[in-house]
Amino acid sequence: MTLVNVRDVLVIGGYGAVGSVVCERLAEAIPGRVVPAGRNLDAAEALARPIGSPRAVRVDLADPATLVAALDGVGLVVLAVEPGDDRVARACLARGVSLVDVSASREQLEATEALDEVARDAGAAAVLSVGVAPGLTNLLARRAHDLVGGAQEIDVAVVLGGGEAHGADAIRWTVDGLVGPQPDGGARQVLLPGLGRRTVHPFDFSDQHTLRRTLDVPHVTTRFALDSRLLTASVFGARRAGGLRAFRGGRGRRALASVFAAVHVGGDRFALAATARHGDREVQVSLVASGQGRVTGLVAAEVALSVLAGHVAPGVRHVEQVDGLADLPERLVAAGGEAAVEVFVDGGAQPSGAESGCLSPSSSTRPAAWSASAP
Repeated sequence: MTLVNVRDVLVIGGYGAVGSVVCERLAEAIPGRVVPAGRNLDAAEALARPIGSPRAVRVDLADPATLVAALDGVGLVVLAVEPGDDRVARACLARGVSLVDVSASREQLEATEALDEVARDAGAAAVLSVGVAPGLTNLLARRAHDLVGGAQEIDVAVVLGGGEAHGADAIRWTVDGLVGPQPDGGARQVLLPGLGRRTVHPFDFSDQHTLRRTLDVPHVTTRFALDSRLLTASVFGARRAGGLRAFRGGRGRRALASVFAAVHVGGDRFALAATARHGDREVQVSLVASGQGRVTGLVAAEVALSVLAGHVAPGVRHVEQVDGLADLPERLVAAGGEAAVEVFVDGGAQPSGAESGCLSPSSSTRPAAWSASAP
């Protein structure tokens, strides 16, 4: 891959579970150009040394001056923390610095969308919805949408491993989704490769809101479960019964977050599926992988490399709006993501014969499947 942007890449949250994977992967592709950053300069410097980075910087998002100073000489920022608003995006894009945002917050993503004109005027590119959900779910939904010939309805299913240790931002986001208003739609069952038939419950992931706009699909619902059936039944049973309302205050949310941080039930395997429907035609696209944090970091790194290669035009886009990222699930296999991608058309499973593994709407009109796995 030829890189057209040879300035430094600043990874905010670079020593975290996701950011450290981003730094390590990018350091292989652009040695000496990756700058880990965060509030803890010692932690950032400790990561910089083994990846061969000549520097690390302190960035405290509560202190805008530290961010502005850190952008000197930087061509791209990978945001691996959740500031909760568009302050980082605005600071970057107004200066012509491109952005890859791993955030999952709907409010933050929609605020950054509004900076499209700012980005275009400054010649900067921003890619949003980068990660697992949102991120890979968006890409699977787009593929299912294309294969079905334009979806009238899309259902997204997310089953995450409860045994993996997640970062503080991810835990806070999950708690907010559990104690907040219950989304519309009931539970559904979905058949997932390797996990069997699972019951998934409506959850306020940002992808369902984004996909309604980017794919022009009126009905998109994302549902969620943990790999532990017992834990899933307990948590969502408590939500239906109103048992989580007591945790809606700040103290209650912090208490519930500490429970999720301490209790790890299940494994680190996760599965995603997007099912698109048009009339009596249905397509399901599924992905199974291990290590949500690692895969999130690999997704962000691959998107960053596409931006650095000049494959993303100036402006603000979600990952599914970038044509050159449609094969990103397959890239994860080559990058060591240990991902398996399977495509089901009309409920059937059959090799498509597509050598690259990338299916277009014209690839097959009969039941088809494609799978790949890392060695």
